[in-house]
Amino acid sequence: MSLVFAGACSHGPGITARPELADAALRDPFFAALGQMREALEAARPDVLVVVAAEHFGNFFMNNMPAFALGMADYYEGPIEDEAFLKIRKRRVPGNRELSERFIQNVLQEADVAYCEEWSFDHGIAVPLHFLAPRDDLVIIPGNINCQGPPLTPLHRAWAFGQALRHAADAIPERVAIVGTGGISHWPATPDSGKINEAWDREFLGRWLRNDKDALLSYTDIDTYRDAGQGAFEIRTFISVAAAAGGAGTLLFYAPIPVFAVGCTAAVMDIV
Repeated sequence: MSLVFAGACSHGPGITARPELADAALRDPFFAALGQMREALEAARPDVLVVVAAEHFGNFFMNNMPAFALGMADYYEGPIEDEAFLKIRKRRVPGNRELSERFIQNVLQEADVAYCEEWSFDHGIAVPLHFLAPRDDLVIIPGNINCQGPPLTPLHRAWAFGQALRHAADAIPERVAIVGTGGISHWPATPDSGKINEAWDREFLGRWLRNDKDALLSYTDIDTYRDAGQGAFEIRTFISVAAAAGGAGTLLFYAPIPVFAVGCTAAVMDIV
């Protein structure tokens, strides 16, 4: 059929683990924006949601770190984090192996992607699904871009991956939605956890909202690490969505929320 929805949002574990500690003047509009995003997703009536994420060594480690991976199973389990911490119940999330295989076969025409018949979701996928697909009534295809271990997936390859996702979506009869999830600036699991570079975030979001390919691909990992932390390597997921959608974005929410340890974002993108 075609790509029918594209968006991006943050996935920090604190978003569900400790919402009561956040400033309500920021938390409540952020959660409301995620609700708007869910409503827009539901209005698009997708048959399948591809979640392009950056996972956190739950499934891949340095002995086997694919640049790109997509799930190909009838269900996925998660989250792997403790329920008492993340406050999201462990469960099986629906997939569709046959649909996923057809989708992956089309992605492979343009991008080298690993496939996984087992995938345990961590907060990188579980937190977005908590807000965007809370009833577990939507087929999920999980995706991962290597934002974790150097050598990281080059930004221009993340763009090419997004284009491959778009062409794969256009090649199958099902209605496909894509959500990218990650940063933006944050320094997870370091003494700087909770630090957020708002100016850097807003500059990146401006480029993303304009879908300015040249500007998005001009970042270097060294500069990103210096200015926005290792967590900002997850801009790759946003970049892939921009390539897939092709249009301009609409920002539903952005603000630094230090107790969530990330610049919190919810945005949608026009499909052209």
